Amino acid sequence: MAETTTIQVSRHARDHLAQVAKERGMNLGQLVEQLASEQLTADQIAERVAATRKVLRERMGCTLTDEEFDQGPDVLANVYAMAAEKMHALRGKAA
Repeated sequence: MAETTTIQVSRHARDHLAQVAKERGMNLGQLVEQLASEQLTADQIAERVAATRKVLRERMGCTLTDEEFDQGPDVLANVYAMAAEKMHALRGKAA
């Protein structure tokens, strides 16, 4: 069994989390473990971003640089549009 420790929170937070855990059919420790596993660290996010960009470049022919990806919030929407255009083109060739 994993070593355990104590986390101090307000009584209100504890009671709220205990109710959420009860509704999900788990104990408070299990809920906290689940919540912790769902939260990525900055390093984990950076790894996922790098991996996603690599896939976009290698498999989708995306030519955006890291700087271009970082410049705007609409880059992801543009990538989706590029992917949609590519799919439409491929479907047009198959017809």
